[in-house]
Amino acid sequence: MAITDDTGGSGEASSHGDYDLIIVGAGPAGLSAGIYARRAGLSCVILEKGVPGGQVLTSPKIENYPGFQEIEGMKLMEVMAEHARAYVDIREGEEVIRVTRVDDRFELATTTGKFSSRAIILATGSYHRHLGVPGENRLSGRGVSYCATCDGFFFKKRAVVVVGGGNTALTDALYLHSIGCTVTIVHRRDAFRADKHLQDSISERGAEVLFDTVVDEIMGAEEVDAVKLRNVKTGAVDTKAVSGVFVAVGEVPSSQLAAELGVKMDPGGFVTVDMSFRTNVPYVYAAGDVAGGIRQIVAAVHGGAAAALSAFEDLAKPYFSRYSG
Repeated sequence: MAITDDTGGSGEASSHGDYDLIIVGAGPAGLSAGIYARRAGLSCVILEKGVPGGQVLTSPKIENYPGFQEIEGMKLMEVMAEHARAYVDIREGEEVIRVTRVDDRFELATTTGKFSSRAIILATGSYHRHLGVPGENRLSGRGVSYCATCDGFFFKKRAVVVVGGGNTALTDALYLHSIGCTVTIVHRRDAFRADKHLQDSISERGAEVLFDTVVDEIMGAEEVDAVKLRNVKTGAVDTKAVSGVFVAVGEVPSSQLAAELGVKMDPGGFVTVDMSFRTNVPYVYAAGDVAGGIRQIVAAVHGGAAAALSAFEDLAKPYFSRYSG
């Protein structure tokens, strides 16, 4: 283990890719993990299949990250990545395609080479399921959102549609209602799948609910101004004027590597971690959206830092045992 007093520099351990810790993913969780790992003296590298930022890059405006009253998602991630690069090497375009355990090390095969480490932090994120209807991609970030707690504030006192019938959809609807939005829930089935207490809360607040209904098109020139709705039983089509469409039809974690390592996951495929962001597999940690929980930037940053410190504690045990008492 390369515990040192050096907290600066590129963070490269060696030219052949042998590290104390490898972080997979350069979103908020991965970048935070890199900073904390290097400051703890671990040799580490961040492997990112694309560019740093994750889903935050698609956020047109962020107002709930401490220190910035208002900032574009892309700009926030540029600031985070610049900070992280002062400590750790970020390998962009380095997709991890396979990970295996060999003796006391992990071996990672990427699109360009091989890396090895004693520990791994999975910060691989997740992605939102889309409706796949006309206008959705074009108006994403301009009225179409996949995160009510992220973007709902911009729609206060305006009419919005929430698409979905599970816990996330109803929780989003309740949040939007609480900040003054006029909410309509659109669900393709004839009953909600959400927990009863959420259904009761929706009923108590008198939110409009359209069962057996799907969104066929999201409309608007520069921003969302309406949705085209279709009743799946009668075939009737209607156009509803709204300013926002919040899609809550599911989120898919990028947990393939976790599965390869035998990491425990919940029924939705999100990695199960304890309060220290340890998984059930020794020296494997997970943070950010892939670990479920509150999918917010501040939560991801916390998770990345905690995972890095847990990795340091676990890797340092042999080191400290040699010099104690």
